[in-house]
Amino acid sequence: MITALPQTTPRDAIQAAFDAQRKHAPQMALTTAEQRIERIKRIQSWITTHETDIQRVMYDDFRKPSAEVMLGELMAVHAEIKHIIKNLRQWMLPQRLPTPLSLVGTKSHIRHEPKGNVLIIAPWNYPFSLMIKPLVSAIAAGNVVILKPSEMTPHTANLVREMIAELFPANEVTVFEGDAAVSTALLELPFNHIFFTGSPAVGRIVMAAAAKHLTSVTLELGGKSPAIVDETANIKETAGRLAWGKCINNGQTCIAPDYLLVHRSVKEPLIQAMRETLTAMYSPDGKPIEQSDSYARIVNSKHFERVKGLLDDAVQQGATVAFGGNTNEADNFMEPTLLENVTDEMRVMQEEIFGPVLPVLTYENLDDALRTVNSREKPLALYIHSRSRQNTQYILDRTSAGDTVINDTLLQFGNVELPFGGVNNSGLGKSNGFFSFQEFSNQRGVMQREFGTMKFIYPPYTDKVKKLIGFFVKWL
Repeated sequence: MITALPQTTPRDAIQAAFDAQRKHAPQMALTTAEQRIERIKRIQSWITTHETDIQRVMYDDFRKPSAEVMLGELMAVHAEIKHIIKNLRQWMLPQRLPTPLSLVGTKSHIRHEPKGNVLIIAPWNYPFSLMIKPLVSAIAAGNVVILKPSEMTPHTANLVREMIAELFPANEVTVFEGDAAVSTALLELPFNHIFFTGSPAVGRIVMAAAAKHLTSVTLELGGKSPAIVDETANIKETAGRLAWGKCINNGQTCIAPDYLLVHRSVKEPLIQAMRETLTAMYSPDGKPIEQSDSYARIVNSKHFERVKGLLDDAVQQGATVAFGGNTNEADNFMEPTLLENVTDEMRVMQEEIFGPVLPVLTYENLDDALRTVNSREKPLALYIHSRSRQNTQYILDRTSAGDTVINDTLLQFGNVELPFGGVNNSGLGKSNGFFSFQEFSNQRGVMQREFGTMKFIYPPYTDKVKKLIGFFVKWL
């Protein structure tokens, strides 16, 4: 039975937990790959055993369909765990480095050592995977961890707390639930690393707090991720991929397409194809989309009002609804909505939407589209839908983004071999697989003298020594 904790946690309890973990961190740093893998397998086993519980709490939090829990939450965690178990022993070995001729007689390597006390602050949109995935990487690197789940998904947060209490002593991993006051208290502590997933606005707050202690950070943020559809794209396939990428989790995905840039010649066919696709996905039997058991809800009334405000503002300023637009405030329900005749002055083009509203803009040539993309902050994701290699390369060469997917959406997060993360406003640092292991590790350079000496360049700096130094500078 899940029981709620108080909304705030006393600062002295947070301090005590932090101190206990800091005291235990040196022991964790000495754990072997086998010992770390054993801890990660505890998590793996618990998830497998409690799969239906995980599905239930996320349905209770925002009616997330069980299939989307499996796809968007558990698949990524299982993939990360399997990848770590397979590769951790190799990752922990010293990484040998070449020796330059000027340093003959020495050898060097990189040693990955744990950063120490880690804080992971998870968001509400994927409240399980975006907490547990970085947790297993932090454990793989040998850290102690404090987890802060989002108070906006309390059922999931409570389940995570119960899981961690069952699997780990508090001086290794522990959970603090609560609102912004708890986050503030945690951010005042001198952690060795903070892993935060959320909005750019809150990311700035986290980074400012970390700067007081010179704490390193991984910031997985967001922004307005564009999808460019050129005149060569396969319209039917593109419509399906965009509809799925936008509407999974009710659009509450940091890498969801936030607006479309469509070549004018294919705009109408694409919109029609998306109408058909969205109907097939969420109203195959002709019933209203609101009755679909495959469609999640906006997480709470505050966020519902925010997204509805974006939609209302756009319509009031002249945008037209090409599909959807229906809402039900009592249920935090909003239909998948396509918007045409959108302008930059509208809030829907100034703010990250984080909901099932998709503005459709058109362009005449690629340079027009790229000017639109490059006039904004660098996005977390950029999607290219094209059958032209020339166009695809042209876009890649003239834009910057955290990740890019060609002829699909969202898949980059699921590839454990691919670095995932933003750039500047959309994030700092990378995660997934070995990249996560690196984020939670200090890459310590180690050099050892095996034979030889550098005495011949020591003072006093005679003419002979100066000539030797000159030779070294020019030729070695």
